[in-house]
Amino acid sequence: MLNSFAKIPRQQSAQTVTVAAPIGGWNARDALGAMDPLDAVTLTNFWPGTNSVILRSGYTQHATGLPGQVESLMAYNSGTASKLFAASVDSIYNVTTAGAVGSADVTGLTNAQFQYINMTTTAGSYLMAVNGADKLRIYNGTTWFKDGDGAPYDITGVNTATCSNITLFKNRVWLIETGTLKAWYLPINSIGGAATSLDMSSLVQEGGYIMAGMTWTLDAGYGMDDYLAFITSSGEVVVWRLTDPTTPSGISMIGVYTVGAPIGRRCWTKFGGDLLIITQDGVVPMSGSLQSSRLDPRVSITNKIQYAMSAAISTYGANFGWCLLYYPKENQLLLNVPITVGTQQQYVMNNITKSWCNFTGWAANCWELHKDNPYYGGNGFVGLAWNGDTDNTSNIEGFGLQSFQSYGTALQKQCKMIRYHLQSNGSPSVFGNVNVDYNLADESAQLNFSPSVYGLWDTGLWDSAIWGAGLVPLADWQGATNIGYTFAPLIKTATQGIQLQWVATDLVFEGGGVL
Repeated sequence: MLNSFAKIPRQQSAQTVTVAAPIGGWNARDALGAMDPLDAVTLTNFWPGTNSVILRSGYTQHATGLPGQVESLMAYNSGTASKLFAASVDSIYNVTTAGAVGSADVTGLTNAQFQYINMTTTAGSYLMAVNGADKLRIYNGTTWFKDGDGAPYDITGVNTATCSNITLFKNRVWLIETGTLKAWYLPINSIGGAATSLDMSSLVQEGGYIMAGMTWTLDAGYGMDDYLAFITSSGEVVVWRLTDPTTPSGISMIGVYTVGAPIGRRCWTKFGGDLLIITQDGVVPMSGSLQSSRLDPRVSITNKIQYAMSAAISTYGANFGWCLLYYPKENQLLLNVPITVGTQQQYVMNNITKSWCNFTGWAANCWELHKDNPYYGGNGFVGLAWNGDTDNTSNIEGFGLQSFQSYGTALQKQCKMIRYHLQSNGSPSVFGNVNVDYNLADESAQLNFSPSVYGLWDTGLWDSAIWGAGLVPLADWQGATNIGYTFAPLIKTATQGIQLQWVATDLVFEGGGVL
């Protein structure tokens, strides 16, 4: 006799899983089935903080009315003044003050792609800039001059119109001659005078030409342990120890090392006590790359997004606009990726957690830090980034797809409900869903939240009412019907004028899938 209960289906038991938002950041390296639960397959315009994922801040147009694409930003700093200049088309403009620019400070240039330094001597503080086509330009705090305008601005020995890069090492200006393996140095503490060449043709094995010169320090400062390094277009780094290159005892070569070929003239930035270089192998620290093999991917700080980096460099590596900017206020390292003019984006790393994301909507040709704030050159304007909650009156569009996880069982299951734990100071337009089984398509649907009601004095209940107009929690359950073996929370938004943070996600699912 059959058991009378045999035909009665066994009751499914629901399970609730809570997963933190993907503060591990964008993972463009690992297989979809091998990612950490805190990683994201896609994380666009969402900043991976230390305890939540934050919709990035916006930008405002700081300076307007420039004649075309702003390709260089140059910060002048002296003991009493800090100014910002922008090079656009054939001119240089003072963009220190917000608003429409006035007449150009410098006109008649061949191009606007400058490399520059700040130099201080007993005579004053100067900004010195070269673009590989025009005579070196010098700003003395009030007026722009060029090489050839008379003492103290004259430089002999090298045609500065053929110099495409410039660096400063121990109060001595070094100029890099375009398409050669020669660097030229000026007398110490001087912005002019007779230039002397340092020819490195006999030192390198792979040929090419010098792309950039860099000061490499071991203690984040300037001292006896500083080295002067030159990187060639082939990826060879010539490192020098020197005090006085005019004497045999004052200069000695440390060695010649090989890294990946550098990407662009603006291929490096100082980062703490080290240098970061954009190369064919990703963004690598000088210290790590010289002590390890190019075959070791762990050296690159972009290792976790290496497939995206490799694809971008392969496709867009020849485009103008590659550069790095470290933004200390937000612990951000921005890598500008010039897809095309007008559609640039940034790969951005949290310096505390080493987590990555990418930013879109900031069409930047160049970046500069001025008064500790990040500025970028756009089409006819200079933008102030990470400023406000609007992209110059447009929505900030965020999209995040967390990693796929089986959540404890490899068996098929059905997601019944989802709850996003968000925080906002407004009513954001948010879409969400759960993708299943490595489906990367946008399967989002509108999420509905109960409005937050702020407490009124003498009316609201203490310890219950929400006081003030800061960030408040949004966390309402939403229905779901997704069936699969792995789940990945998805969220997107297009909003402005408010802040939004993604803290965690709750999932309710039943095992067994469809009966």
